[in-house]
Amino acid sequence: MVQARRTGAVGSSSMPHDDQGDGPATKPSADQPVVASPSIDVRFSYANERTFLAWNRTALALVTAGLAITQLLPPFHVPGGRRMIGIPLIVLGIVIALASLRQWRLNEKAMHAGEPLPSSPLPVLVALVIGITSITALVLAAIGGPGS
Repeated sequence: MVQARRTGAVGSSSMPHDDQGDGPATKPSADQPVVASPSIDVRFSYANERTFLAWNRTALALVTAGLAITQLLPPFHVPGGRRMIGIPLIVLGIVIALASLRQWRLNEKAMHAGEPLPSSPLPVLVALVIGITSITALVLAAIGGPGS
């Protein structure tokens, strides 16, 4: 796929043209909007944006869940039990929101340069934090809460 983009096989032309179609396009000036490189298919940029938005929906859900846990869940016998579960989720949501922006930018840069996409630490990070938080929740639930 990367090779197809480098050779210009993706898209209508491997060389951009000006509006009159009589020569190569000049670089946009600072006041002109930046558009996607003609060497990449816009669908890749759209897919990258959808991935970014999906990570942000995940981040928002984690922050919301963490807040609900810390504020609405009945207290555990262990002091700070709700916070042990909720705060890691809130922090993970913040990290995902910021890291997804960085990853989106790195992916866009790599696509425009015709380079392979960089790997993302987000899947491993999410799995670890949710796994550890789930184990904590299991232990707290096994200990029980007031009135159990």
